[in-house]
Amino acid sequence: MDLVEPVGPARLIPPTVRVKASYLSGERADCLARGTPTDWLGPASDDFDAFVEERSGVRTRWGVPYTTFWYVCGDQYIGTLVIRHRLTPELAEAGGHIGYHVVAPWQRQGHATRMLGAALIKCRQMGLERVLVTCDVGNIASRKTILANGGVADGQARGEYRFWIRTQEPDPIDL
Repeated sequence: MDLVEPVGPARLIPPTVRVKASYLSGERADCLARGTPTDWLGPASDDFDAFVEERSGVRTRWGVPYTTFWYVCGDQYIGTLVIRHRLTPELAEAGGHIGYHVVAPWQRQGHATRMLGAALIKCRQMGLERVLVTCDVGNIASRKTILANGGVADGQARGEYRFWIRTQEPDPIDL
């Protein structure tokens, strides 16, 4: 994959067709790195407008409303982040409010830490004063990301570490 080095700060935005090429390329590279299927990328590529529409706005899954954001820098897609607006008893045990991933080409460059920090501002804007963030016990990088954003450990459940994080007041410049 030919990487286009991001220029300027990355930010969380709603899914957009503007990053089609880098989204498909990044997700393909990520699937190959993880050894997961890539068959979903064909239909996504065929009608990317519909693919984006299916991920835009407030949706319902896991029995709760959620919002999907893409972390981008210019036209370069870096990762995806999902904020669940509330928790079910199951999500309160494992899963939490926030799920995120940075695609393989952009991992280990601090993007996840900055992306989660930006998500905490979005959560505050949604009325959440603290959020539960979880990660697999073997995912050391994610655990470091959560701790770097103020995560306070709250044990384990179903193979995941649990952390609570107080959300951040938005910077007036971001409003």
